[in-house]
Amino acid sequence: MKILLVKPQARLAAVLGLQGFSLLEPLELGYLAAVVPAEHEVRVLDLRLARFADRAFLRALRRFRPDLVGFTGYTHEGSIVKRLARFVRRHLPAARVVVGGHHATVAPEDLNVEQVDAVVRGEGCEPFRHIVAAAARGDGFDGIANVLVPGPGFDRAAASVWPRFPDPATLPHPRRELWDAGRYRSVWTGEQLPAGHPLYPIVAMVRSSWGCRMKCSFCVVPFLCGGQHMPRPVESVVDEIERVPARHIYFSDDENFIDEEFAWALAEGLERRGIRKRYFAWTRSTTVLRSPELLERWRQIGLDSAFLGFEFPTDEELRQSHKGGTVEANERALDALRGMGVAVHAAFMVTPEHSEEQFARLRDYVRGLPPSQCSITVCTPSPGTPDYREMEPRIWVENPHDLHDCMHPLTPTKVPLRRFSRLLAEQAALGTARTPMRVQRHPAPPLDLLRVWRADRRYFRGFRDLYKDYPRELWGSP
Repeated sequence: MKILLVKPQARLAAVLGLQGFSLLEPLELGYLAAVVPAEHEVRVLDLRLARFADRAFLRALRRFRPDLVGFTGYTHEGSIVKRLARFVRRHLPAARVVVGGHHATVAPEDLNVEQVDAVVRGEGCEPFRHIVAAAARGDGFDGIANVLVPGPGFDRAAASVWPRFPDPATLPHPRRELWDAGRYRSVWTGEQLPAGHPLYPIVAMVRSSWGCRMKCSFCVVPFLCGGQHMPRPVESVVDEIERVPARHIYFSDDENFIDEEFAWALAEGLERRGIRKRYFAWTRSTTVLRSPELLERWRQIGLDSAFLGFEFPTDEELRQSHKGGTVEANERALDALRGMGVAVHAAFMVTPEHSEEQFARLRDYVRGLPPSQCSITVCTPSPGTPDYREMEPRIWVENPHDLHDCMHPLTPTKVPLRRFSRLLAEQAALGTARTPMRVQRHPAPPLDLLRVWRADRRYFRGFRDLYKDYPRELWGSP
């Protein structure tokens, strides 16, 4: 068979603005391709790279003529995936269409449409292996674990039960040869980068584990992994990193260092092989404060930057969000990491209920922080979680999935929506201005500086004009 795996292009300006800073590999499609038997031909189509995505997709259908088309997608891309699936039905009616990814996992009923033949929930490699085998035989997809078949027999009871992630030892090495690695770059920041270090190096993604031990009620991870952190075999991760040509590695784990034994073993494995690369990882303030020597060890082998979820500037707001941390702990963790030479990406959130005073308090707080890369999102629970069900009666748009990118408020805002968008844009601009490399005036190639300037403008406009994605009657006064 011919198999086409597709990553859609987002439509929301806020998402496209973020891509100006970071465009990462379609790693999930590389995993799927790795389980396809050699007798089938597989291609990966990343529509984020296309200037005219629909044209590029139709051209691929016409030239490649796939027998099986697989889509991945986040929730805000659900409608885009369904539109692309209609293209397949119209132009290649005999081709089978499979949809997986985050949206298929958390809101499978939204994909119960005639253009889709199978909805894959959770980790997709093993289900996709069986889907490919069934499609090659000409069989249907009924009875495959974690796969729902749209139509009159759509199993709503199964759709209401969370799939569970399997043993991560079953995860194959992704087929990175199916895309041009040079197209995937990300802004790379650090406290002690060498002079001339590019702002936009080529970056590879690696997943060394999945799951998290936290029980946040807005997040799907506890439900998919049963509150466990599940690491891959150390040698498998080391092998993958060693084979990746890129010198910069972006870990896509939910939390890289929460399993200290695994994190130590991985660091030792990389050191033992003599692998010298630069790393970006995700962690929590509690982890940093509990295990500073572990983070110091990772700094020694190349950790440049770490993501910390600060979320809010007051303990009261942190308690309301069930974050399980304190402002003082966040600040201590930031100081500890900077003292090691690790730059911090401090992530903050606002809620739709934020007042002018709360926005001002957050701006003042970020201005007072030591240099760090500060991002901003809107607190938006994932579909299927307890917090989402509590929020659902207050949702103020007809199809919230289309705006579910963690940057659009899904419930009425306390300040007028147009004003909310402006305040969010100002906060985003302040956050990008506080990165260590900007504050320290790190020398960089002129083309990289131009690229950052263009990304800044696009990122700011994406937030400033966010209100335009809503019906006009919701805009309110400026």
